[in-house]
Amino acid sequence: MSLAKFEIFSTVVELGSLKQAAESLSLTQSAVSHAIASLEAEWGFTILIRGRAGIQLTSNGERVLRHIHEMLKWNEQMIQEIANIKGLEIGTVRIGTFSSVSIQWLPEILKSFNADLPAIDIKLLEGDYDTVEHWIATGTVDFGFVSLPTSKTFEVIHLKKDRILCILPEGHRLANKQKVSFADIQDEMFIMTKKGSDNDLKRVFQENQVTPHIKFELADDQAIISMVQNGMGISMLPEMVLHRVPQNVRILSLEGEHYRSIGIAASSFRTISPAARKFIDYVKAWLDE
Repeated sequence: MSLAKFEIFSTVVELGSLKQAAESLSLTQSAVSHAIASLEAEWGFTILIRGRAGIQLTSNGERVLRHIHEMLKWNEQMIQEIANIKGLEIGTVRIGTFSSVSIQWLPEILKSFNADLPAIDIKLLEGDYDTVEHWIATGTVDFGFVSLPTSKTFEVIHLKKDRILCILPEGHRLANKQKVSFADIQDEMFIMTKKGSDNDLKRVFQENQVTPHIKFELADDQAIISMVQNGMGISMLPEMVLHRVPQNVRILSLEGEHYRSIGIAASSFRTISPAARKFIDYVKAWLDE
């Protein structure tokens, strides 16, 4: 049983395709198929189902994948620790992120990090809040950017408070107000972020005892902004998302002070790799500037 097979299995699950996994690992598709078949023969059960919808993990495959992620993580940490002893800085860091962090923070951070530490490879996996938390819990990523509070089992580092603001179309009856009240919102058609990204808005509505009239639920922030622009309802989004809104979309403060808290979470910061610790240091330094 080899770590190379485990890496192949993990990559196939991550990319959902034998072909894409082969391309990512610079292998032939036949070699990837053989590695999966070899693991299944060795273990005596099926780990992947191949169908028209693509690759699906079996329940047995899901049970072993968590342990495989742990073994790959510890192997990566050992490689990095040996390199550190030799005075080298190498390795791979897998990071879970969501769109506004990917757009607003990571390009500049990665530019600086790559210039200083070119031998450390950064791999980004982008999803919604729930997906990033799942990746952290299963060991798919070393750490992830999250909206706090998050799972009590994680260790967290708070990074930034990001104001939640109201957006509505120009010419709307509320457009000239200084602040929007929750009584105002209660009477409006509301465009909600989709489940998995709606933690912050749900919390704000619960705190203010508001049940919005949800007209649409959308996963993409820009789609929500476009719907508002075209008069299909109003919405609330974090300030980091609203860096490029059309001129005919108004951005207003809400009554009270409402934020999402962005942080970094990991199963344990004590056991993450040296390369991952270095990247977190770069994130904190960049935000301090």
